[in-house]
Amino acid sequence: MRNLILGGARSGKSALAERMATASGNDVVYIATAQAHDEEMAARIAHHRAQRPKYWHSVEEPLALADTLRTHARPGRCLLVDCLTLWLSNLLGDADAQRFEREREALLSTLPSLPGEVLLVSNEVGLGVVPMGELSRRFVDEAGRLHQALAAHCERVLFVAAGLPLALKGNLP
Repeated sequence: MRNLILGGARSGKSALAERMATASGNDVVYIATAQAHDEEMAARIAHHRAQRPKYWHSVEEPLALADTLRTHARPGRCLLVDCLTLWLSNLLGDADAQRFEREREALLSTLPSLPGEVLLVSNEVGLGVVPMGELSRRFVDEAGRLHQALAAHCERVLFVAAGLPLALKGNLP
């Protein structure tokens, strides 16, 4: 089962994904995409690490997400990716301008064939005004396109606001 969990900042999307991973009864591999480029982000990463159950296996991969999913996917395993918008941001800032397209296509082609359960967490950023900067506008556009493409490959798509999930596709867990 492939799940896409969308929501705004502090909406409860990560907490929902973590509850779903625990409830799956499967072995959980948590795939973190964040990079600590400053002290505040390092503190956020440390907080997230401390909140995860100690028996979950954690993998930190900021760029090569499809390869990481293929490496760790197995029947009876739940892969939790948190989060796709950080991954997207990492790729858009990469020195190789073509890497984003390659990694995006790799993710979209890999996702349908993965065994086990996959939980993809991402920020819905297209609900507000369009930002002024070119990179910010591209980020919003690419995030929206990515979410639409992923939703087509997922059996369940949830939107979370104020800690409450809404099923956009499939049923609530």
